[in-house]
Amino acid sequence: MSRLILFNKPYDVLSQFTDKGTQGSTARTLSEFIDVPGVYAAGRLDRDSEGLLVLTDDGRLQDRIANPKKKMTKCYWAQVEGVPSDEALELLRNGIVLKDGKTRPAKVRRMEEPPFLWERTPPIRVRKSVPDSWIELVISEGRNRQVRRMTAAAGYPTLRLIRYRVGSWTLDGIKSGEWVDGPALSTGT
Repeated sequence: MSRLILFNKPYDVLSQFTDKGTQGSTARTLSEFIDVPGVYAAGRLDRDSEGLLVLTDDGRLQDRIANPKKKMTKCYWAQVEGVPSDEALELLRNGIVLKDGKTRPAKVRRMEEPPFLWERTPPIRVRKSVPDSWIELVISEGRNRQVRRMTAAAGYPTLRLIRYRVGSWTLDGIKSGEWVDGPALSTGT
């Protein structure tokens, strides 16, 4: 039976167990939070992003989660600068052109700030003259910094990014910096 861990990754934590960065680097890693041998992150979540990171010891399951060809959806909550117009949301829904090509269409909606949201350390920068708002984006790709690049291309830079769901797994009931055992899916052949 494969092991599956659902982790709510805090801001400023690498999605790996060791910091192979520059000498003297003090980056926080998964090893500060998870002491389970043999599991690895299925996909990445950038250091400046928060939320659901799925870890497993099953290589086929890792591939099923992380491989964009498998089209497993991922749901993100993005706090953006400004209040996106209907036109901007439509651009995101239809796929938006980035430097590395057009994205697949996304499901996008405006949303209220998540009710169980934890404080981020450090807090986001706030400009008193510019409002901010939240949107939910569901994508089936995993390009480098894709959601941030998409919202910026639509004219609404991301201030805070939280991955809420991967496939059918969610953050529900998992506090920032904590993890739970999750039910593994059958990887099939």
